[in-house]
Amino acid sequence: MNVLSFSNRELSHHHQPQEIQMATLLNASSRRIKTALLQRGQGMSEYIIIVALIAVVSIGVFAAFGGVIRHQVAGMANELSGNDGSTEITAAGTAAKDATKKAATQRTMKDYGTDNR
Repeated sequence: MNVLSFSNRELSHHHQPQEIQMATLLNASSRRIKTALLQRGQGMSEYIIIVALIAVVSIGVFAAFGGVIRHQVAGMANELSGNDGSTEITAAGTAAKDATKKAATQRTMKDYGTDNR
């Protein structure tokens, strides 16, 4: 007899053979495992999409503020080594003003390749 041909009411009786009870438990367990694996795969897919979006956005942010960050780090490195870092800090301020001007300009997808070098 096939285990799937029994109704739930028939399977709930205590007079079932042990093979049928075991087959029913194995069926339920395999369904739970399959469901868990599918949910895990979906979660990983969502995670990959979010990481990709963050990467794309961060490229734009670093393109706009990369000069500021580089000059700030260079100024701190000069100061830590005992040298004057005011030139680099001034350059960071200039780069920040330049980034502010670039951020204020209206952009469309036509301008995507411009100023991204």
